[in-house]
Amino acid sequence: MCVTLIGGMDRLEKEYVAAAADAGHTLRFITRNERNFVQKIGHPDALIVFTNKVSHEAKRKAVQVARAKNIPVQLVHSCGVSSLRGCLCKAQ
Repeated sequence: MCVTLIGGMDRLEKEYVAAAADAGHTLRFITRNERNFVQKIGHPDALIVFTNKVSHEAKRKAVQVARAKNIPVQLVHSCGVSSLRGCLCKAQ
C-alpha cells in the first residue's frame, strides 16, 4: 500500500519511512506546499496530512485532490512517529 504523508518534520523523515516500512507500506513524504504540489501527491492508496506542520493552502489542496481522486484522507494535528503509526493502522 502506498501512502503519501504531507507535513511533519524534516528531521523525522527517516523515522517516518521506517515506521511505514514496518507496517508494510511505502511512504512518499512531502514537507510543504511546493511547486507542482498536486502532481507530487500522485495516486496513493491513502493520504495523511499533519495539519500543525503544513500551511492551510497545502491542507486545502490535499483534501481537494483526495476528494477528486476518491482517496481516503486522514487529518491529524500531531506530527510524531506514533501518530503516523496510528494512522497507518487505520489505513489498512
